[in-house]
Amino acid sequence: MEISEVQLLGSYYQVFDARGKKVSELGKSNGALCGIGSGFFVVERGNYYVTYDAKSRKIAEVVAFQSKFKNTSGSTFNLIHGNQIISYDMNGKKVAERCE
Repeated sequence: MEISEVQLLGSYYQVFDARGKKVSELGKSNGALCGIGSGFFVVERGNYYVTYDAKSRKIAEVVAFQSKFKNTSGSTFNLIHGNQIISYDMNGKKVAERCE
C-alpha cells in the first residue's frame, strides 16, 4: 500500500494512504519520524532505524550506531556513516554504498 503522508497528531503518528484515508497509527514513543518512502516509513529509535509498512507493522531494523539519516527515495533510504552514504531497502538490506 502506498503512503502519502505520516503526520504527528498528539502522541501518535497517523499514516494516510494515497486517497488521504487514515490507515494506521503508531505511538510517538516508538521513536522520531525520519522519512517516508513509497510503501514504508522510517523511525529512529535509540541506535536503530526501524522501517514500518503502511499498517504500522515493523518491517526491519538497521543498526544506526554513529550513522545519520539522510533521506528516503522510492523504496530505499540512505544513511551517512563517516564519508560513506549507505543505501538500504525497506527490509533493511544494504543495496549500495558510495563516498559522499
